[in-house]
Parts: sequence; C-alpha cells; structure tokens
Amino acid sequence: MSKNKVEEKETYNEAVSGDEGFTSGEAYPNCEGAPCDNMSAGDDASDDNVADRTPDAGAAAVRDEAGEWKDKYMRLSAEFDNYRKRTLREKMELIAAGGEDVIKPLLAVVDDIDRAIDAMSKTDDAESVRQGVVLIAQKLNDMLASKGVKEIEAVGLPLDTDLHEAVARFAAGEEKKGLIIDVVQKGYKLKDKVIRYAKVVVGE
Repeated sequence: MSKNKVEEKETYNEAVSGDEGFTSGEAYPNCEGAPCDNMSAGDDASDDNVADRTPDAGAAAVRDEAGEWKDKYMRLSAEFDNYRKRTLREKMELIAAGGEDVIKPLLAVVDDIDRAIDAMSKTDDAESVRQGVVLIAQKLNDMLASKGVKEIEAVGLPLDTDLHEAVARFAAGEEKKGLIIDVVQKGYKLKDKVIRYAKVVVGE
C-alpha cells in the first residue's frame, strides 16, 4: 500500500472516532448528549397536544350550533306563517270594506227608484215622472263619478280597439268612414282601466 493511501485512512479513522454521540458501526447518535434529550422532549409535548384534542368536544360544539340554527329556523317559520295569515285577513277585510263603500251610496238610489215607482202608480202626469227619473239617473251618475267611474266617449271618434268594440258597420258616406256613428252599449272606465268596452257601430 502506498504511503499516501495509509495517511488518508488514518485521517478518516481519526475523524470518525472524534464525532460526538456516535460509536463505531452506528448510523445514529446514541442519545447520551443534550441534543437527543431535546428531541425527545419535543416529541412528548407534541403527543400531549394531540391527546388534548378529543373528538367528543368537537362533536358537542357542532351539535350545539346545529340546535341554535334549528331554533332560529323554527322561530322564523312561525313568524312568517303569522305574517301570511295576517296579510290574508287584512286583504279580505279590505275587499269587504271596498264593496261596502260602493253599495252604501247605491242604496240611496234604490230608495229613489222605489219612490218613483210608487209615484207612477198614483199619477197620470208623465212629465213629472220623467223628470223624477232624470234626477235619479243624474244622482246615479254622480255617485259613479265619485268612485272614479266615467263613460267612454265614442260617437264621432275614430274606432279605438283599446276602448271600443265594433259590432256593426254601416254605410255613412265618405266623411264618416272609419268613424263611430252610433253606440249600442256604453263603455266605462274605472280610473284608467277599462271595465267595459263600448259596443259601437262604425261608418264605412
């Protein structure tokens, strides 16, 4: 063996034998020094933390939270059901009150008609009866107008299918072609809504 190789082997043996915590033939420290003790202490602390995190505590927290959400849902559902019933009752009361508001003024007109019928059976004065009927009709029209009901204008106007319904056509000359020349049945609007189309005759 050459001199250089002998020197290299001796240097290697000295380096290995000088490592702290290692013995000949071992690949890991013998844990007699402080570093090995520190590593063991860290592992023990980690094991203690894992032991503290029990699954029962997490499950209990989830159950408690689920119970709170269920209680909130039940309360909200009950409140909504009460709100729905209340609004339905108020709607029905409003409809009933609206009908009453229209019927009450009509009762006065009915009374006038009854008096007119009674008067017709006791008099031969047709003119006075006619005047009485005219007054009743005027009273009825005024009552309807107070509720927002108004007659749809027709005669002399062009046919408007949003307001009028043509039920017949009649030759009326070139100047009245396409115009309404007669009304078979009056039409009415309640405020801006058509509640009955005017049935008309159109010239051609």
